[in-house]
Amino acid sequence: MSDRLGLSADEVLTTTRSVRKRLDLTRPVPRDVLTECIEIAHQSPTGSNSQRWRWMIIEDADKRQALADIYKRNFDAYAGDNQFEAGSQQDRVHQSAVHLAEHLAEVPVHVIPLLADRMDEGTPASRQASRWGGILPAVWSFMLALRERKLGSAWTTLHLQNEREVADMLGIPFDDYTQAGLFPVAYTIGTDFKLAKRPPAEDFIRWNEWS
Repeated sequence: MSDRLGLSADEVLTTTRSVRKRLDLTRPVPRDVLTECIEIAHQSPTGSNSQRWRWMIIEDADKRQALADIYKRNFDAYAGDNQFEAGSQQDRVHQSAVHLAEHLAEVPVHVIPLLADRMDEGTPASRQASRWGGILPAVWSFMLALRERKLGSAWTTLHLQNEREVADMLGIPFDDYTQAGLFPVAYTIGTDFKLAKRPPAEDFIRWNEWS
């Protein structure tokens, strides 16, 4: 079994952060640890008990570089010349995102979860909800399992603007699978992640009717 932090369920749930700056770019990630995390992800609830997903894991440096180039191109177009007040939360998040875009190729493992169905703009909302409702719990479980094993990741989607190009590069059957995101995976520099500052849950709850 891989090395664990020994956190409680609540601690894992509340301290699993999007990790960008604190990804260790120098430490390799063993395949057996990734497989262990995916085994845990496969215990997540899934509609019709179908597990309609696959996991594309990219270790090859050239392919990671190609993915990073696509991501950086889309990130630059998305972020533009955004400027935020120095030291503000927005600025910290922005600088973290910039750091990931500049170093994505160096992250030792990229993971692309795949939904075994083609989702596009014409897919009915009911079918999308059913399909995404199957893979999203698995992906979150994967991230929680990473956290407990001293690894981290961030859920990114910018490469999806070039989903077909990425599918062709990796040999993914485009008509049969939809990419759910791109997850850079690495051991974290330190494990002392804390609860994030969030508004109280009561601000987001409506009881029985919208009012």
